Amino acid sequence: MIQYIKKEAELPVQERTDLENTVATIVKRVRDKGDEALKEYLKQFDGVEIDDLKVSDDAIRKAKSLLPQTLLDDMAFSIERIRAFAVAQRGTLTEFEQEMIPGVFLGQRVIPIEAVGAYVPGGRYPLLSSAQMAIIPAKVAGVKTIRVCTPPTKDGEIHPAVLYAAHLSGADEIFRVGGAQAIAALTYGTESIAPVNKITGPGNRFVTEAKRQVSGTVGIDLLAGPSEVLVVADETAKASFVASDLLAQAEHDVDTRVILVTTSRELADQVLVELEEQLQTLPTASVARAAWERRGQLIVTDTLEEAIDVTNDLAPEHLHVQIKDARDHAHAFINYGSLFLGENASVVYADKVCGTNHILPTLGAAKYTGGVWVGTFLKVVTHQWIEQEGVRVLAEHCVRQTEREGLIGHQRSAQIRLTGTLNGSR
Repeated sequence: MIQYIKKEAELPVQERTDLENTVATIVKRVRDKGDEALKEYLKQFDGVEIDDLKVSDDAIRKAKSLLPQTLLDDMAFSIERIRAFAVAQRGTLTEFEQEMIPGVFLGQRVIPIEAVGAYVPGGRYPLLSSAQMAIIPAKVAGVKTIRVCTPPTKDGEIHPAVLYAAHLSGADEIFRVGGAQAIAALTYGTESIAPVNKITGPGNRFVTEAKRQVSGTVGIDLLAGPSEVLVVADETAKASFVASDLLAQAEHDVDTRVILVTTSRELADQVLVELEEQLQTLPTASVARAAWERRGQLIVTDTLEEAIDVTNDLAPEHLHVQIKDARDHAHAFINYGSLFLGENASVVYADKVCGTNHILPTLGAAKYTGGVWVGTFLKVVTHQWIEQEGVRVLAEHCVRQTEREGLIGHQRSAQIRLTGTLNGSR
């Protein structure tokens, strides 16, 4: 039996419609008016007036000078961890060419996308790790041009840590533009920002909706909306660990989804107490509490199998399994953005410094896709070449099939390579 001790609040249909309409208006205005629209939205949404949207080399040097050496050292560490994992992933993608049947050679190439747009969120906190996650795998993949868009702070500048992290990770161009308007600019181009082939990076619901609307005109990585975490726990889990893991994600945004699925009602009650106690001393409690009250869920199941079924159905972005012998059950979980096994595998390690990517599917998208990885920035394309020996094998099958389909132009194209004539006679 499954008990829903606490359910999340549903987003009103009207609110969703308003979001779609607002974003559509922003995208159209940027497409029509270019830089003019971007500057208007900077004034309207960010409260700043900026003449030059592109960040200068001097600004990058100044940003570095403002950062303590310890932060620069931490950046270097996390960049190397992320790069190393991306390099390992790249090694799993190989090119080949093989004679599949006599005279028929098939193969594949792995080609980097030419230009990528990386969106780095602004908001309450300087998310320098988001810059690293969006840029480094693209660099490892061999992308020629990486354009970064990120919203400025109230002084009209990008937070120095975010700016220098983007530069150090390999950004070629950095622009002081955020929100849905940045996605539109990267898609259609403006006077300052050239269009890209694919856009990557997380963002708020406006950014996510903008990516949804432009998808097809430009490639997107995935619809990575507000953060999600689901903890699966049994009676062996520590309530203090579970509560801290839920609140670590809840402090991101009031729309963050935080979920506990447990086989122990006693643990559920303990976590509720822990949540309240930890909120009392959490500096970001106003956001974290709102997220828990608005989007939090607490689900109790009778068995671990039920807990696994519920989890696979919810398909969370971050899935933290805190049960006895967690690694033994890893293969039972099939729908998630990234999997964290055991109580020590805190989500925040991967969010910041572990090496796996934190740009992950949300809103159930983990049922059909994984997160951003080096392959996100590569095209696996096929090729073929055929000798006359291969034509003798393929043509008769192709001629018969295309004739049945009524595609006589297809039939002739196959036939003429076999006999040298359109009608089959030599």
